[in-house]
Amino acid sequence: MNTIQFLKPGDTIGVCAPSACFDIDTFKDGVQVLQDLGFNIKIPEQIFQRKRYLAGDDIIRARVIMQLFADPEVDAIISARGGFGALRILDYMDWSLMAGCPKPFIGFSDTTALLLAMIDRCDMPVIHGPNLISLACAQNETIDSFYQTLTGDDCLKIRLKEEVICPGNATGILKGGNLSTISHLVGTGFQPDFNQCIFFMEDIHEPAYKIDRMLMQMKMAGLFDGITGVVTGSFTACENETYIPQILTEIFQDFNIPVLGGLDAGHGSINLSLVMGTMVQVSSEDLMLSKGISQ
Repeated sequence: MNTIQFLKPGDTIGVCAPSACFDIDTFKDGVQVLQDLGFNIKIPEQIFQRKRYLAGDDIIRARVIMQLFADPEVDAIISARGGFGALRILDYMDWSLMAGCPKPFIGFSDTTALLLAMIDRCDMPVIHGPNLISLACAQNETIDSFYQTLTGDDCLKIRLKEEVICPGNATGILKGGNLSTISHLVGTGFQPDFNQCIFFMEDIHEPAYKIDRMLMQMKMAGLFDGITGVVTGSFTACENETYIPQILTEIFQDFNIPVLGGLDAGHGSINLSLVMGTMVQVSSEDLMLSKGISQ
């Protein structure tokens, strides 16, 4: 696994739009946040295109990402927003090109499809963190975590809320993201490999029975074989959310691994940035997610 290349003030962040189209005013507010943090911004003209609910044609959305990876003046790339569309461009990506010029790629929600593919196909860590649109109205804790993670000042020691579903300690590669997006990768050529991983998941507007169904499908497909632990982020506006710990217990009880909740990451009011594709440790004793020992 390549090591992540951290940024410094004055470096340039390129903006891509792999998924849905976006509100221009909110986009500008997000750009202002990045500029206030001291970064230069590169905005390709193509990302403002629209096709139905998408930010332009599939091939163009993919091409923008590859051009930003190939651009020596761009030091990191952030996704404009989630929604839907990232799955549609996976077959158009030049993974060899991207692997040859690794740089931090940031996003969450629908961008999960790209994050996981970059880990698996490019051997490249990525950052599960705010999209540009969500930065526009983000709380200070989210923005501070984003900046610290991107610049390498963050030691990755995050205290979890007191939600021990199955106790224990584990070390593994942090990997996951939006549960709905991951479940739609099952059975495709981009089905992620979670062997020896600590599986992270979050979601929004999904009732408990759908979360149950997605997890059961993934379990039956063998995606959880070999995982070392589970950490859940926010389940925002999910109907019958109180059922989720019961569901997680039933899904993962046969694996004899720690299952912990309460990580402030995802669609909640706070979205802490996480470097995925790197070794981490989780512990139910001190309720902590921290950097692990590299293998």
